[in-house]
Amino acid sequence: MTTRLLRPTDREDIAQRLLRSSAKASYDPLTEIDWDTPVNPDVYAIPPHRISLYGTQLWDQLSEAQRKELSRQEVASTASVGIWFESILMQMLIRHAYDRDPTTQHVQYSYTEIADECRHSVMFARFIAAMGAPHYRLDPVSRFLGRVFKATSNGPLTFSAALFVEELLDQMQREMMADDQIEPLARAVARLHVTEEARHMRYAREELIRDWPQRGALTRAYSRISLALVAARAADSLISPDCYARVGLDPKQARRAARRNPHWRASKIWFARQAVETFTAAGLMSGPAQYIWRAAGLIGHSA
Repeated sequence: MTTRLLRPTDREDIAQRLLRSSAKASYDPLTEIDWDTPVNPDVYAIPPHRISLYGTQLWDQLSEAQRKELSRQEVASTASVGIWFESILMQMLIRHAYDRDPTTQHVQYSYTEIADECRHSVMFARFIAAMGAPHYRLDPVSRFLGRVFKATSNGPLTFSAALFVEELLDQMQREMMADDQIEPLARAVARLHVTEEARHMRYAREELIRDWPQRGALTRAYSRISLALVAARAADSLISPDCYARVGLDPKQARRAARRNPHWRASKIWFARQAVETFTAAGLMSGPAQYIWRAAGLIGHSA
């Protein structure tokens, strides 16, 4: 982590650059992506080593066809979580912009990002259906906590939580789009999302490192714990237990196996590593929060 990353750019200057980038490289997924070509059931939708059961005894019991079906169900589950969090993020961005000057480019970029996220949610919904999967709804507790979080988050929490989920998906999707063995529709969705999310991550990162130093000790302590809890909940929700039932496995048994699976824990650490690096350098990972991150399997024991 370099000190340059933790030194924010002028707020209006970075917003102007992001608005220019949005004007040049924003895409309509309904026209940019080929939705008419059938999904190929003979290829994986995500790299096999990123499937939650990879390397377990349950994995060994699955046929190759079941493994590929599980890959489609798991990527659909992750997309369902993406829609859930994008819905939260859009409302947090509206709250962020609500009492700020709409003539500023900073607020105008906030509106632009909301428009991006609307398109992404539609894209993910189409993608879930194309994968032959249902909408994997989060559990009632997660949905309730999401409602509370979007209504009460402060500046550091809004942008750190956004950065965490965006970085998580970005790492996952960059690997997918670079792998020519992955199902073409999954790669196309990943490529479009990665392109536009790069701007969103820059906006969130800049706002986080600008706002965080201005907060008092109590707000910082609260924000560290809250962020750790949000990250733990989001990461644990990536794969719905119902995915396992779709390939003939017992959901409870498979969920236990996934949580204990060192390959899956290593994948989650890898997905989260960029966000964790930023949070560590900014001072969001110290104290009790670090124990929550470790218990959630998002950082290693040496971190």
